Amino acid sequence: MSLTGTARSGPTARASGRSSTSRNRSLTIALFLLPALILYLLFVLWPVVQAARYSVYRWNGLGPLEDPVGMANYLRALADPVFRKALSNNLLIAGLSLLIQLPFALALALMVGRSLPGKTFFRTVFFLPYVLADVATAVMWRSIYNPQFGLINYLAKMFGLRPQAWLSDPDKAMYAIFAVITWKYFGYHLVLYMAGLQNIPKELEEAALIDGCSTWQRIRYVTLPLLGSTIRLSVFLSVLGSIQFFDLIWIMTGGGPSHATETMVTYLYKFGFQRYALGYGSAVAVILFVLSLFFSLAYQRFVMARDLEASGLARN
Repeated sequence: MSLTGTARSGPTARASGRSSTSRNRSLTIALFLLPALILYLLFVLWPVVQAARYSVYRWNGLGPLEDPVGMANYLRALADPVFRKALSNNLLIAGLSLLIQLPFALALALMVGRSLPGKTFFRTVFFLPYVLADVATAVMWRSIYNPQFGLINYLAKMFGLRPQAWLSDPDKAMYAIFAVITWKYFGYHLVLYMAGLQNIPKELEEAALIDGCSTWQRIRYVTLPLLGSTIRLSVFLSVLGSIQFFDLIWIMTGGGPSHATETMVTYLYKFGFQRYALGYGSAVAVILFVLSLFFSLAYQRFVMARDLEASGLARN
């Protein structure tokens, strides 16, 4: 009887010990995560809930909420041609980024490669603009675009070209700003792609060359598929950033001229903080949040699903 009891108590004691260790580990993790979770609830989730609440009121930010309007603020925003123009500008930035900025960054990363002498120098030079604050970048480029004393018009005069009012012309202002966006964020995506290239085994590319593949075939059938997760992440970050653009555009043009460079966030800022229409501004903020959330969830569900599953398996 005593031997049987001892045999049974051994596995039970070990299981109890493992359970206790698991509980202690979970408690330790929870305690470390608690401060970050509290900050996230206070400064991210709670403002979203508050904005959703304010969005159904006509409210100037002062006094109690006493004038509910239901969905009128949302309908007003969707019917406003200026808001639709702001939305189209955000989509324009996203589209141009996907068609111009990211492909050129990828092409340069492939050209620089892993064995080019001085690749660290190239990477540093192209990444430096990203380190600059958006405000400093905007002030600098606003001076460069100055129609009288700016560097670009000075160079244009040297080559016999007519100076342009880059930021004052509604037809040119958005593209002039996109050039600045590309200058600033090109290096960020370049570094992402170069980091992804470092994770591709050289043996695979060498094997493709030995099998008779041309350089283009090697890039198309070996390098790009293996770089797929990095490209998908780059697209995700680029589109989300394009939807939320504010600082650089606000300093350079303030959304002008004639709303030509308006974005959803500059539109929100004008109504929420300059015109004291915080109820309406909150509705615009909720629309922006829903668009960002919908894109994030849909993109991760249908485009990045394999990458997320692979990372989960790697952790396990």
